[in-house]
Amino acid sequence: KNCLIMIITGNYPKLRLRRSRKYDWSRKLVQDNNLSYNDLILPIFLTEGKGKEVKINSMPNVNRYSIDRLKNVIDRALKLGIPMVALFPYTDPKKKNVYGSEALNENNLVCRAIKFIKKTYKNKIGIMCDVALDPYTSHGHDGILDKNYVLNDETIEILINQSLIQAQMGCDVLAPSDMMDGRIGEIRKSLDKNGYKMTQILSYAVKYASSFYGPFRDAVGSKGLLKSDKKNY
Repeated sequence: KNCLIMIITGNYPKLRLRRSRKYDWSRKLVQDNNLSYNDLILPIFLTEGKGKEVKINSMPNVNRYSIDRLKNVIDRALKLGIPMVALFPYTDPKKKNVYGSEALNENNLVCRAIKFIKKTYKNKIGIMCDVALDPYTSHGHDGILDKNYVLNDETIEILINQSLIQAQMGCDVLAPSDMMDGRIGEIRKSLDKNGYKMTQILSYAVKYASSFYGPFRDAVGSKGLLKSDKKNY
């Protein structure tokens, strides 16, 4: 089929975009993007146990789910056409320590969820995993602390191992949210070196101590552990 593409060029005062914005039909012709289910990633918050759906007070109508309840959630996501889910764990406080060692446990909550989803759905839906230590540290920060300062390079070494474990379990997209300088390049090199060249990385550019991000900390159980609302980066 033949088609015409409407392109607007020029500068003010000759270019007046209000003319193009006046009607719905004209806005459709010049708009850059369309938002659809293809653009969405569904966050899923995990909890230990069986048959559990735990409400998150700071996120109305959002729950934490035990792994045996994931099928209902993912079936709905697939029906809607959502292409990927993102996994966030609520770690048992007894498993937390100053180093976030549970992040490197191949049988932790996230790893078991990855394996369940891959076994059940193969590649019908993508899996993204948070790469960060705050769900696993007893102090709630995203890395190793030294005199209340988050150590950058020492933390990256742990994040590399966390990334490799998640990739090994079947994670499709690693999403480092830790904000350590240089971690993306080091993780990429390690993935390639260990045979995970097809594993993708989605990097968080920045995040804030705000009402927008705060509920995520609450959902993974790290919010109440922080000494300050601002992370010491």
